[in-house]
Amino acid sequence: MTSPDRAERASMALFTGMAILEEQFATAYFRFNDDSYAELQPSLRPADHAEEFISQWNASALNLAESDALRLLLSFANFLPVTKSESLPLVTAPPGTGVDRMLHARLQGRTLGIFDVYFDSAASEPLWAGQTRTIEGGAFYDVWTSFSPPSGSKTEKEAEQKTDDITIVRYEIRADVKPPTVLNGDARLQVSTGRGGERALLFELSRFLQLKTVESNGRPLEFVHNQALEGSQLSRRGNDLVAVIFPEPIKPGQKLELRFVYGGDVLSEAGGGLLYVGARGTWYPNRGLAMSNFDLEFHYPLGWTLVATGKRVPLIPSSALPGNRPAEVQGEQVARWISQRPLPLAGFNLGRYVRAAAHAGEVTVESYATAGMEHNFPRAPGEVVSVPDIRKPGPFGEPPLVVTPPPPSPARNAQSVADRSARAVDVFSRYFGPYPYDALAMTQMPGKSSQGWPGLVFLSSYAFLTPDQKKQLHLSPVETIFSGQALAHEIAHQWWGDLLTWRSYRDQWMFEALANYCALMLMESESPSEFRMVMDRYRDDLLEKNKNGELLKDAGPVTLGLRLSSSHFPNGYEAISYGRGTWLFHMLRCMLRDGEAKGSRDLRSANENEPFIRSLRKLRDRYEGKVITSGDLLRVFEEDLPPALRFEGKKSLSWFLEGWINGTALPRFELLGVKYLPQSNATVVSGTLLQKEAPESLVTSVPLYAVVGGKAPVLLGRVFVDGPEANFRLTAPVGTRKILLDPYQTVMARRH
Repeated sequence: MTSPDRAERASMALFTGMAILEEQFATAYFRFNDDSYAELQPSLRPADHAEEFISQWNASALNLAESDALRLLLSFANFLPVTKSESLPLVTAPPGTGVDRMLHARLQGRTLGIFDVYFDSAASEPLWAGQTRTIEGGAFYDVWTSFSPPSGSKTEKEAEQKTDDITIVRYEIRADVKPPTVLNGDARLQVSTGRGGERALLFELSRFLQLKTVESNGRPLEFVHNQALEGSQLSRRGNDLVAVIFPEPIKPGQKLELRFVYGGDVLSEAGGGLLYVGARGTWYPNRGLAMSNFDLEFHYPLGWTLVATGKRVPLIPSSALPGNRPAEVQGEQVARWISQRPLPLAGFNLGRYVRAAAHAGEVTVESYATAGMEHNFPRAPGEVVSVPDIRKPGPFGEPPLVVTPPPPSPARNAQSVADRSARAVDVFSRYFGPYPYDALAMTQMPGKSSQGWPGLVFLSSYAFLTPDQKKQLHLSPVETIFSGQALAHEIAHQWWGDLLTWRSYRDQWMFEALANYCALMLMESESPSEFRMVMDRYRDDLLEKNKNGELLKDAGPVTLGLRLSSSHFPNGYEAISYGRGTWLFHMLRCMLRDGEAKGSRDLRSANENEPFIRSLRKLRDRYEGKVITSGDLLRVFEEDLPPALRFEGKKSLSWFLEGWINGTALPRFELLGVKYLPQSNATVVSGTLLQKEAPESLVTSVPLYAVVGGKAPVLLGRVFVDGPEANFRLTAPVGTRKILLDPYQTVMARRH
């Protein structure tokens, strides 16, 4: 099995020790939806001991069949059977939709153990291979490789990615929330179809919700609620699948109203007046990230505060929405939220919150925090103090006491969170265009992680702590910085991830990295030393080794997405997407600024007029409400690419895409043979720039600076290094006797 892509071959080598999968196998399990059996039949022979063979393998076959059941259901429901000779029925697609082919091979390799190989024409990347591994009690599915057939192959048309033929235009959801655990939902989906022909549709819905009924235009439908396919990205997210079966094929252009009634335990009590909303993305049936309109109505008990995506609006009479109960229900609250524009997803948070508010222009920024922390919040270590007892004479008093400071109260810091959030909204609005919604709610969530959704941020409890409270926890300086960075990071997602989103898992890195870098730009303007500490940490982490001696940077390029977290590198996704991804945006920003060669080289002077921010504003204007790829991002930056950044004279960043985004390089640079030639009004500097510990195909733009007297370094220009070395000749100020290689650390490189 040979991938045409260098990054995929490197991924294969990481897990198998070889760039091309070449493995003999002793036993195999095959599952398919075409005439593969007829092709194999002439080579098959009866088992010598048939009953023993069946007894040995029957249980394994039944177990393995579960992972392919939903995929085969789609084949048999959505595609028309035709007969070929005496073989089993074939399945082919309705006219105009291509050929449906699926093969799953579970193989017992001679050297690699048990692994899977797939071909699935319905997938965006039809060919892939992988293996389940358990390391230190943790289960991982390592995707060795995943790709499309090479251009021009006989399967190219079969593998062509199809646009989704099903669009959910609008959701109307009525949810009864019953703390501490229960949510009951009644969701109505307005669905638009294109070509039609489907009899089965897949939806995501949390495994913790029991689906009771599904209807289409008032008629009951059959459904199958299964766990996600083993090894799929969906499985790694922990979600489940629902297959909805129609009695007849959907007609082209048909409008449907689907109704799902469900309920279950998707909430958990964290203590301190906090609830943890599990399955935040799958508390309602959906088909993944896709822009839709939402009308949400929540019923919940008195004493709780609920905040959701969208804009809160007055309740309407119960007769206006079928199935609604009257708004006035004894003992509960009712609230309705409507999206102001199409959103990629909808959610809510619930707690016994105290509210604080601030403003960023006309945008209302609210923070919601509880009086206490969650039960598992670590207590600050006690301090030993001596307390004199005035009742006893002499030097002999009571033994020293251990005084433990009281636990923090996030509610006391709610106003500070609201004020800081408003400042971030104000700055990002100037940078990237108006904030997309009327309001922003920053809601406390138990744990260290945070998430930013449209108009609603699930903000870690740690972000509500004061600097002194963080010190009491004995967090490291970098951990303290990271916890403070979460607020601005999640607010940046309002633009990058919510207003614009990614096309596939290979593009997801852009939004995590860009949101992270936006937060760091704010940090840099306030504390350059902290900014440098974070960037150094991101770079140094990439050089950490696992138990096998493998460098973390070699987990793969940012474009592998969730695949980066594997048995070799359990935290690979976070380290690469956030760390390396942040460095990639820093490199782009600094290149563009140097390319214009205007103003100060000090990046603390960030403003809405610098080229990096201008391009991001253009990206927002062009793609808001849409999905984008890494190529779309770079094409926007290329439009105003200055001549100094045009490698080989081309107005293109393809070298950056191939070498840095699709690569894992972390090179080292050195100057060699530098000479200074004084002239009447300048100094000509020449020499060689070496690029070490990097692929020979890597191209890098490296800035060189001159030092004259005691003045600040002066930018001479950027030199393209194509491969191991590049010669340069630059004009420097009179009196230059020293040049510096990237003194401001704008290129992701190893340090001596």
